[in-house]
Amino acid sequence: MQEIEKYLPIFVALEGRRCIVVGGGAVAARKVAYALRFGAQVTVIAPELAAGLARDVEQGILKWVKQPYRRDLLDGAGIVFAATNDEAVNAAVAADATAAGVLVNVADSPALCSFILPSIVDRSPVVVAVSSGGQAPVLARTLRARLETSIPARFGDLASLMGELRETVKQQIPDATQRRRFWEHVVHGPVAETLFAGRAEGARQQLMAALADTNSAPATGEVYLVGAGPGDPDLLTFRALRLMQQADVVLYDRLVAAPLLDLVRRDAERVYVGKARDRHAVPQEDINRLLVDYAKAGHRVLRLKGGDPFMFGRGGEEIESLAEQGIPFQIVPGITAALGCASYAGIPLTHRDFANSCTFVTAHMRDDRFDLNWPALVQPRQTLAIYMGVHGLDRLCGNFIEHGLAPTMPAALVEKGTTPAQRVITGTLTTLPALARQSEVEPPALLIIGEVVTLREKLAWFDQI
Repeated sequence: MQEIEKYLPIFVALEGRRCIVVGGGAVAARKVAYALRFGAQVTVIAPELAAGLARDVEQGILKWVKQPYRRDLLDGAGIVFAATNDEAVNAAVAADATAAGVLVNVADSPALCSFILPSIVDRSPVVVAVSSGGQAPVLARTLRARLETSIPARFGDLASLMGELRETVKQQIPDATQRRRFWEHVVHGPVAETLFAGRAEGARQQLMAALADTNSAPATGEVYLVGAGPGDPDLLTFRALRLMQQADVVLYDRLVAAPLLDLVRRDAERVYVGKARDRHAVPQEDINRLLVDYAKAGHRVLRLKGGDPFMFGRGGEEIESLAEQGIPFQIVPGITAALGCASYAGIPLTHRDFANSCTFVTAHMRDDRFDLNWPALVQPRQTLAIYMGVHGLDRLCGNFIEHGLAPTMPAALVEKGTTPAQRVITGTLTTLPALARQSEVEPPALLIIGEVVTLREKLAWFDQI
């Protein structure tokens, strides 16, 4: 027989209700903060108070009954918390409250509770509560933390806007099915994203425009230009993950690893448009056209690019074509390879003892040579983070020496940075090319040149995991 769940998940209105907290220490202070957060009128019963609670009493935020607990002090209570360090007192409070038919919570004693406090995600008026039935509070808090990352900070603003216009929409769209589809478009479309970006009035205007349209949904979709970071899925931003979950079509690069693609909505159409050196699966002009065509067909299009879309990623060209066609788009920055790879390799790009500047460079070759501003790149106390530096590494390191960097200047290659397959090869401008050949280093790999590379031996934290 299936075990009966002890606690019914409900939401209790505390605003204006008398809340009794028995106890004056740190645990009691947490219960007080919880009750005040939801508008309760709080009275604390305790001979002594912790400093924080005493300040709240002085400011008139709560009342204090300065004496030990007695049963009659619960008269008129709407909800009770027992939070002393005396188990006998806590048990007595629980028994008295239960006999009086008052909801009671006893700290760290689920068996004595008529209700327990969940871990909550507060996006008022939307509130998500997570409970383990008092068995594993840490687990509940862990799940709440995961939910925090997936629910936008302004989600409550969206709920308020929808609530404010609920009756208006009901009158405009009397059919329940059509009304549901309209609200789905609001929640998953440009209205929500505009509001999440902090443009509340723009979101309202978009919603009203959609409502005025008899089809209730615009024909044109939207494009999300999202940086996927250097490889580790945990380095995605909250907004990137949210947009990945709601896109209809995904155009992704060669540098977007499989674990990242697994986070995309499962039924989304996936289109590979990766490019390697001298090998373009899809020319850039065709990528631009695909983004436009999919959006004009009404799709939510995710353009997923490794690293950051504006860091040597041609993201600017892609949004230029969208802007010319009047297609709405969003840009979500990602952690670029230089930052991710350097961090996971244990190489700080700047350090007060070695470097006070860092320059990001792409090592594209033109007419079989590097077209770089060599005088600017060989300055003292500078770190160089060089993208696409594996091909032609011998010539690149030789050019740096020819233009003034010491042959003994420390240098490192970080291959497949931030992923389980990460490898870091360290040497000098003289020795690194041969070491790279011996190790058969393959792109993607980031080249770091500078005295900061010497810190890797001490700071290589990722190797120890």
